[in-house]
Order: sequence, then structure tokens, then C-alpha cells
Amino acid sequence: MTSKFYTVLIFFYCFGIVGFSQQLPQYSQYMFNKIAYNPGVTGTTNGICVGGLIRQQWVGFKETNAAGNSFNVAPETYVFTINAPVKALRGGLGGTIIQDKIGHQDDISVNLTYGYQTMLGAGDLGIGLQLSIINKSLNFSNLEAPDGKGSDPVLQSEAEESDMYFDGGVGFYYSVPDNYYLGLSVLQLREAKKNDGTRMRLKRQINVIGGYEFTLPNTPSIDILPSVMLKTDGTSAQYDFSALLRFNNKIWGGLTYRLQDAAAIILGIQFKELSIGYSYDIPTSAIGSFGSHEVRVNYCFKVEIDKYKQSYRNTRFL
Repeated sequence: MTSKFYTVLIFFYCFGIVGFSQQLPQYSQYMFNKIAYNPGVTGTTNGICVGGLIRQQWVGFKETNAAGNSFNVAPETYVFTINAPVKALRGGLGGTIIQDKIGHQDDISVNLTYGYQTMLGAGDLGIGLQLSIINKSLNFSNLEAPDGKGSDPVLQSEAEESDMYFDGGVGFYYSVPDNYYLGLSVLQLREAKKNDGTRMRLKRQINVIGGYEFTLPNTPSIDILPSVMLKTDGTSAQYDFSALLRFNNKIWGGLTYRLQDAAAIILGIQFKELSIGYSYDIPTSAIGSFGSHEVRVNYCFKVEIDKYKQSYRNTRFL
């Protein structure tokens, strides 16, 4: 496969023209990272939860241009999350900072979320809102058309263009503790766009997730956790199917299959309030043998505020 073909492949991947045209990052450990794509989850934790995720996709995937320069064009994703219940708001507040690199495109988004939480039947319903500020930058100088840069007027620019977008999203999340959960979210609702600069348009993305938890008969220490996630922009869709085996609520392992893309191995451990997870993706698509690594860390804690101390008044000082 020639270097120019790699350039065109990554270029179209960035703009969402081939395959599943998602613009938002994907996660193999999506079941542990719901706040990154569903604001309805905000406020469902028992305390303040801070998390981080690093995803290195298609490790070793590089491109060489006509001048012989080599570029690392493998997608990279960095995520920071914070989520906390706020009783006064009858829900919670949260936020995420996400940096997503794909080829010569670099996106940084700051998202603020609010989730209203209420009881519904046997479970809890969360209704969330998200406000997003997204900075997209694209280095046109590193892009080439198959028959030369001059054949495409867009690629004649030698500059790195950058644009700021304002968008938002909504999410619904229903869960019955220790039983099952369902979620629906729509992100990039406005489909904000720019007619110059990066010349990009955000695409509305719908995320649907569902999961179930059940214990093996006569073996209360072992739980089976199947889940599924659907992502679509209305034109095409991507499906993730997962099944985890958890022991004593502390150690888990399992598999995820992303239809026509990859299969992933997931491992994790819970130590008190600290959760650590790792996954390795094995591509099943035409991209080849480039694997992907994903590391996730999450820590929850509570802030105890002591009630005011009662003071003893001595009449001598009144």
C-alpha cells in the first residue's frame, strides 16, 4: 500500500466519509466510561469521582509523504472526567476534557454536564444536558491528494487551520441497581459548521447502551456482565458487544467485539475506591495487524463536612 493511499485513507477517515463516519472517540471500555458520551449519568456516583483514560489506536501506523517525511497518524485519545452528586440540584454536575488526534487532525473538547436524577419504578432515571466547546485543528501542509497537492484547491494551503465550535447534547440513563441499565444520548446536536478554515461540520451522533448483571447459580462470588452499545450518525452505525466475568466485585475480565472493526480483551481490578482497567484491541478490518491499547483509571471519594461545633458560653464573657 503506497504512502499516498495512506494519506488519502486518513484524510477521509478524519472527515468521516468512509466506514462509520463517527467524529467522536470510541472506547473499548465504554461500560466504565459512560459520562464521556452520556450526560444523563452525571450525579449517579456515591461521591466525587475523577477518572482518566488513554487510548493508543493502531500502534505503529505511520505515513510517509512524497518528500520522504514520516508521520505518526495513528489515532490517540486522552480523556479526563469528573462527576459528583449535588443534592441541592437534585442531581449532579460533571465535566470532561477530551483530546482526540486522528492523522493530522487534533480535536480538544471541554464538556460541562448536568444530570437531574429521580426515582422511577424500581430504578433511577437520569436526564442530562451537556454544553461543549470544541477546538478543531488540521494541518493541511501534511495532506496530499493521490495525483498531487495541486489537484485539490483545499490542500494547497500550507497552514495549520484551527476553528472553535459550540455545541451540546442530551442524555437519558435508567438503571436498576445490581440488575440492568439503559442509556440514550445525542451529542453534537447543533451540527455546528465552518465554511472556511478547517471547513468541517460536526455530525450529530446517537449513542444507545444497555447492560445486564446476573450472578451464576450457587456461585454468588461470580457475576456475568453482558452489554451492548450502538453508535450512529443516521447514515451508518457501529455496534459493540461485550461480556465480562467479575469475581467478588473486585476482578474482571472479558471480551468486546466491534462489528467489522476489532475484537478486544478487557481486564480490570477494583481496590477499595480505585478502579483500573486495560484493554487490547485486535483489528479484524482491512486496517491490518495494528493493535490498540487502552488504559483507564477511576478514583472516587467523599468529602465529609462536619456540622458546626456547639460552643460553650461562659456568662463571664457575655
